[in-house]
Amino acid sequence: MLWSFFILLFSMFPQEDKYTAARERMVKDHIQSKGIHNKKVLSALRAVPRHKLVPESQRENAYLDRPLPIGAGQTISQPFIVAFMSQLIEPKKSMRVLEIGTGSGFQAAVLAEMVDQVYTIEIIHSLGEKAKADLEELGYDNIHVRIGDGYAGWPEEAPFDAIIVTAAPDRLPQPLLDQLAEGGKMVVPIGPINQIQELTLIEKKNGKIKTRNVAPVRFVPFTRDTL
Repeated sequence: MLWSFFILLFSMFPQEDKYTAARERMVKDHIQSKGIHNKKVLSALRAVPRHKLVPESQRENAYLDRPLPIGAGQTISQPFIVAFMSQLIEPKKSMRVLEIGTGSGFQAAVLAEMVDQVYTIEIIHSLGEKAKADLEELGYDNIHVRIGDGYAGWPEEAPFDAIIVTAAPDRLPQPLLDQLAEGGKMVVPIGPINQIQELTLIEKKNGKIKTRNVAPVRFVPFTRDTL
């Protein structure tokens, strides 16, 4: 019995070593080489086990720089986009960040490596429950998951130092803008469904809003609760 345990234990290490090496290659070849230079972001991408936040059928593809299906018609963003959006908010350890669109929990986990608290909302119940369980299993005690319509944000925890939206609304949700702290930054893809959208950086300074388009992107639509 004891011998079987040791065989099982040692058999796990080569697999984890494989994923660690693949994660390092991903950061070097697909993140750093494309202009991501923030050390906190690079460290977070090296730390988060993306293969544990995708369906088992997609684990071999976890460290490719591409979106992956996660069920319910949704996808997990490619690692570069996660890194790019994270870099845009200039993460700091003291920050409280709101994410709209938890998905598999990968973006939330990356943020949790860099900031104080992450509040993340997922409208699809099955995805939200799975992400919550997976993030808890990975030991992230600074991520708070809510299942519901993200359009209204999380007003009782506002204001937020940064907001990241991982689905594309056709226009900026006003409640999210209202919940952005003074000096805060929001990153959100804005544009029509199934077309190219604009990844937009929004900054609130002295009560005024500054908006800048930073890149063309394609995200899944921002889903609303119609009930």
